[in-house]
Amino acid sequence: MRIQKSAIILAAGFGMRSIPINIDIPKGLIKVHGERLIERLISQLKNQGIDDIVIVIGYMSEKYLYLEEEYNVHLIVNSEFAEKNSLHSLWLAKDYISNSYILPCDVWIKDNIFDNTLSESCCYLSAAAENSDTGDTKEQWDNLLGIAYINENDSEYFSKMLEKLEHITGSEKLFWEEILYCSNKLNLKKIIDQKATVIEIDTFEDLRKFDSESPQLNADSVNYICSILNVEVSDIYNIKAMKKGMTNRSFFFESHHQKYIMRIPGEGTDLLINRKSEASVYNTIAPYLLSDELISIDENSGYKITKFISDTRTCDPKNNKDLELCIKKLKSFHQLELIVDHEFDLFDQINFYEQINSNQSVYPNYDDVKKTIFSLKSFIEDNVERKCLTHIDAVSDNFLIYQEAEQLVVKLIDWEYAAMQDPHLDLAMFAIYSSYSRIELDKLINLYFDNQCETNIRYKIYAYVAVAGLLWSNWCEYKSSLGVEFGEYAVLQFEYATLYSKIVKEYLAYEIKGKGG
Repeated sequence: MRIQKSAIILAAGFGMRSIPINIDIPKGLIKVHGERLIERLISQLKNQGIDDIVIVIGYMSEKYLYLEEEYNVHLIVNSEFAEKNSLHSLWLAKDYISNSYILPCDVWIKDNIFDNTLSESCCYLSAAAENSDTGDTKEQWDNLLGIAYINENDSEYFSKMLEKLEHITGSEKLFWEEILYCSNKLNLKKIIDQKATVIEIDTFEDLRKFDSESPQLNADSVNYICSILNVEVSDIYNIKAMKKGMTNRSFFFESHHQKYIMRIPGEGTDLLINRKSEASVYNTIAPYLLSDELISIDENSGYKITKFISDTRTCDPKNNKDLELCIKKLKSFHQLELIVDHEFDLFDQINFYEQINSNQSVYPNYDDVKKTIFSLKSFIEDNVERKCLTHIDAVSDNFLIYQEAEQLVVKLIDWEYAAMQDPHLDLAMFAIYSSYSRIELDKLINLYFDNQCETNIRYKIYAYVAVAGLLWSNWCEYKSSLGVEFGEYAVLQFEYATLYSKIVKEYLAYEIKGKGG
């Protein structure tokens, strides 16, 4: 008797390797030979009588909503797609696993491989597995195409393994195929794709090779590169996604043997960053060679192209030599006392992030902490010695260190928040991003001030830690409303706000008492 089958399509992830073709649309909606990838998969499943289809979505989930009505599929939203991998996506759909195909959204299948008469659990491997002499090892499993069929008999064990892996430490990094790697009870039949029926569209170059006419090859970001560098799409190669930043996405690429980095603004940054102001900052710092070399910045889109610096590393805030090197660089920048025509007002920014976030704060004591922090405003202002161009986001990851002519060189990058402010604010920003303790913060302050920091200035920097903690906590809550989570970092920011506002408040109370107030 033919058993009715189902399918689970995993389409939640951003797909870092797919950048930049997935900037404007999620990867499942990329058009290949005139068809959207996910629509072709749905049609192939339905042509084999597999109508019960669940799709797990996340990144740009709103763009997938039309599938529900048009194809009568069931959608599940993975709201943690930015932090968790495909294991979590499949876990969300665990109740639907029985006689089920599991597959990714970013494959193009030439000949329909789905079989409604299939009874035995199986998984699909690329043709490379046929020539593998590694036997039944994880090396051979690395040839998985991300497609499997799990029958009813195996579904209970499969679901138990899924549940177990979902709750182990580090599970957020796992792909669902880990179940196949670590299982010794799933004797899955291996089907080797000898005819290359399944084509994986992982990267820009995969797409260009397979369909040079795909409209996604003409994404706005790609067209921007072509116009600025005066090159053709075919002249852009070796594209690699870089570590996803907290505000933006960036990717490495080459053209005519020159290496570059392209920045793509992240979710919601159009409200957070004034790109005209950012461009003015880059013009101001250009003569001083403080940053990586800017090729172009677009004031409307926020696209930015810089020359790539080879063999760099970021500052290790726990390494004394790195710390000394980078704080020396930061101080020398502050001593330039550069001027721009815009200011970064911390307290206004806190209120602004509140306004654009439609959700109430997750912290029950938020109002009390904010009230305490705002009460420190006059103390801060009374102890501001000068204002000049300040980086604002002078965190360890924005210091690049590299060797040049037998000397260590430091560049300070990512100036999108830079504005007129008290330069001492940069110390607080460096500290909270580095998760510094109070002892480590004091060490940082002593290093910057050559052990000659006045007490009021030290506590002003403590106050900045509190204010900046609340600011970035609000920033994290806003990003969370957009589906982008920062986990422990977000919680730590509010902890800084709470702890250091209390420390400064107690100091001020003691000072008043000591003066007979």
